[in-house]
Amino acid sequence: MATSIVTTEDLIEFRAKLLQDIKTLLSNKDKKEFKKHIRSSEVMNLLNISPGTLQNFRINGTIPYTKIGNIIYYKLTDIQKILEENRISDGGPY
Repeated sequence: MATSIVTTEDLIEFRAKLLQDIKTLLSNKDKKEFKKHIRSSEVMNLLNISPGTLQNFRINGTIPYTKIGNIIYYKLTDIQKILEENRISDGGPY
């Protein structure tokens, strides 16, 4: 087995490469954030509801939405908030 000597310059170079890799990972993490808005089809799949039920939720104000052109968007945080606000706890073991 060959012996190699690690110099101060090697450690400095290693540190610089490691810091660059960490910066790259952190910048890529920001790009992979979850969606903030979802479309009607995604809401229907998420809640397992029909297009008519979703339309009723829009009409009666249950689910806030944004319409741009012919596409309707829903904030994912609004959907999560609605689910939490309407959660029923029966006091069971779960």
